[in-house]
Amino acid sequence: MAMNLNDAEQAMLAGKMGPARHQAIAQQIAVGQFFDAEDFVPVTQAHIMADTESLGETGVTFLESLASLPEDQRRISIPTITDPRGADFQSYQRINHDPAYVELERRADRAFRALGVLMTDTCINYQTVMPPVRGEHLAMGDTGVVIYSNSVFGARTNYEGGPSALAAALTGRTPRYGFHLDENRRGTRIFRIKDQPRDWSEWGALGGLIGRRMGSYFEVPVIEGVTQPPTSDDLKHFGAAMASFGSTALFHMIGVTPEAPDTKSIFDGPPPQAEIIGSNAIEAFFGEYAMADDALDVVVFAAPQLSLFELNRLADLLHGKRVHDAVSVIVATSPENKRGAERMGLDDKITNAGAILLEGVCFYQMHARELGEANGWRRLMTNSAKLANIIGGYGYEPVLADMERCIASAVAGRIV
Repeated sequence: MAMNLNDAEQAMLAGKMGPARHQAIAQQIAVGQFFDAEDFVPVTQAHIMADTESLGETGVTFLESLASLPEDQRRISIPTITDPRGADFQSYQRINHDPAYVELERRADRAFRALGVLMTDTCINYQTVMPPVRGEHLAMGDTGVVIYSNSVFGARTNYEGGPSALAAALTGRTPRYGFHLDENRRGTRIFRIKDQPRDWSEWGALGGLIGRRMGSYFEVPVIEGVTQPPTSDDLKHFGAAMASFGSTALFHMIGVTPEAPDTKSIFDGPPPQAEIIGSNAIEAFFGEYAMADDALDVVVFAAPQLSLFELNRLADLLHGKRVHDAVSVIVATSPENKRGAERMGLDDKITNAGAILLEGVCFYQMHARELGEANGWRRLMTNSAKLANIIGGYGYEPVLADMERCIASAVAGRIV
């Protein structure tokens, strides 16, 4: 099906705005035709997966070719930010990061800057940069960013791969399909929780349980039974895990998220029968990540990056303690939160205890397999259900626990 193009889009397609925008709009038309999009929708922000584990040498070379174009042809047309990169330029030597990967990251960083991209290097932009508003159309790349933007803010975005988000940054639009459309934002299933999660790791476990039951990207789960408003960090872990386990891009939480004031409002017709999730299911979820012995190599707080509140809690737990010599503790946050942690003394508490606070990165996007081999890390403990789901594919044995137990284990040098 041919898409309807306005004058600006036709000019881009004809090459009148330079080769970069011509290539971008042509790619977007192909995507739009695949999804039967009738036209484009203007977007106000784009968010690009920018780590070189995703880009590779070919992707970085492509970015450099765009960066070599005249400035009026290469510059992006809307505010565009980046997901975590694959190396912390200030601290990579402390974790034995391969310098070849670091140099590739430097090249990508220079190319993105030449395009006018804001190097925010974060998957929690909604907590640190410019949160979207209800109804705002976006082109977001990271799964956690997408599900939080759609669900908690009521903004509108699909999952945009790196090339797709870059195309949106250049053209200022994206094909109108998926979660940009009202009809695809309606609930499809209901989950009723009997016991509200008590901490970030339990919220992540609940998200993982629901994500596993999703049958497709276009399913929209509705959650009932929440008795106390979750915090931003609760919803962050919940959504990130759901997206990781289920490729889910939107959920509604009755009485919490903006499009779901009540159950009736979010369904077309009578709602389906609710699926019940109790505390026993959450306990069983944690049990899937238990180990037969207490060996421990590394504790990681990442995926998503930590908010300032999480860093504060972590600093309190580590204050006056010392991480065991046999265990490494890796903490990932955004550059803005790292500056805040330095200013408030949280960084000192964390690093004086022997942990390593990294900025602008996320653990699984840093060539985690190679980091594990370089440092002898295999048994990994985390409070992130998303990371527990992902990291096994990089050769690790994940253990899921709350932040308190993770720190107690790091100090003891074994799983406690």
